[in-house]
This record gives sequence, structure tokens and C-alpha cells, in this order.
Amino acid sequence: MSEVYLSREGYQKLRDELQELKNTERPAVRQSLQRAREFGDLSENAEYNAAKERLMFLEQRIGKLEETLSRTRLLENEDIPADKVYIGATVELLDLKNSKELTYTLVAPEEADFEHGKISTVSPIGKGLLGHAEGEEVEIKVPAGILNYKVVKISR
Repeated sequence: MSEVYLSREGYQKLRDELQELKNTERPAVRQSLQRAREFGDLSENAEYNAAKERLMFLEQRIGKLEETLSRTRLLENEDIPADKVYIGATVELLDLKNSKELTYTLVAPEEADFEHGKISTVSPIGKGLLGHAEGEEVEIKVPAGILNYKVVKISR
């Protein structure tokens, strides 16, 4: 399997989520499952089925987090080339259609948070920006059409 590149912040966020699921949520759902079993006939016990489904979801998420964390490589500033757009870089853009300025930080899919300006390197915009340098104009195809940006500044 390939490595997952995460910032320290992103890595810690996933570790915290994993600990929360293992130490708080899983025991609570198991307790709900036990209480639901006590109601008797499990074939028509909606509470039992809901708790069982929730536990299955939690176990899948725990497995995914453990697998991701085991493949993680922490990104340090010195790992990020300063002259081109790569994962971990913060990019200031100028939208060439409306002169609006935008700022994005390119992150792994596990860290993406569009509301906070963190876009995945596998998103259409993220993929379109990778490898470009300051001053370059970039044309990016997205589901809504074509975006035209100028890379104004790259920082780490």
C-alpha cells in the first residue's frame, strides 16, 4: 500500500478520532447492544438492529483509521518544495474570470476541509494545481466547467 502524507495537525486529528471511537463510542454502542438484547426477540428488535448496525459502522471506521495511520508519513516544511505547488503547500490564486483572490492549502484526502481552505490533492482543483509554479496560469476542468487561475504565491 502507498504512503499517506499528513501534516502533524491532520495526523493528530485522526489519532484523536480513533481514540474517541475506541474508548468512548465503541463501549457505549456495545452497552446499547447489550441492553437491546435484554428485550428478548432479536428478530424484531429495532433497537438491537440499530445498535448492531452502528457497531459495524464504528468497527469499519476504526479499521480504516488504523490502516491510514499505519501508512502515514508526516509532512515537514522541508519536505515541501518551495517553488512549485505540492501537497502541504499554501497557494494564493487569482481567478482570471472575476479577479477574485483565493487561498488553498493542498492536503491529503483525509485532511480535506473546504470550509477552512484545505483541498485534497485528488480533487479536480488540487490535481490541476499540482506541479505549477508562481506566475503560471492554470486551466482546470471541473464538473461545472473550466476554471482559470494565476498562481500568485506559494508558501509552506
